Amino acid sequence: MAMGKRRREQAPMWVAATDLPASPGHPFYTKLNAILHDAGFDRFAEEECRQFYAPVMGRPSLPPGRYFRLLLVGYFEGLDSERGIAWRAADSLAVRSFVGLGLDTAAPDHSRFRAPGG
Repeated sequence: MAMGKRRREQAPMWVAATDLPASPGHPFYTKLNAILHDAGFDRFAEEECRQFYAPVMGRPSLPPGRYFRLLLVGYFEGLDSERGIAWRAADSLAVRSFVGLGLDTAAPDHSRFRAPGG
């Protein structure tokens, strides 16, 4: 028996995001997002909340559509804390898609969960 070293080929360390399999996401959030989009929810929420936003005052708030979507996630998933909602938004690709966060965008910190103007 020969005493040699076995040579193994090293797998690549980088995988492009485009090479990853695409998940259909969560069907509930996908359908709800389509309904909200068709109803013009984001535009409506921005118009209704505009009076509560200061032009420049500290750190900017979340866009109203994203804020209310995060609250919906908390309601539907039984999350009773802003930290729990923030963790879920950072952890779930389906929730990130529903809320409108790309893979390269950080999920909002729990301290950003404040009502418009609050």
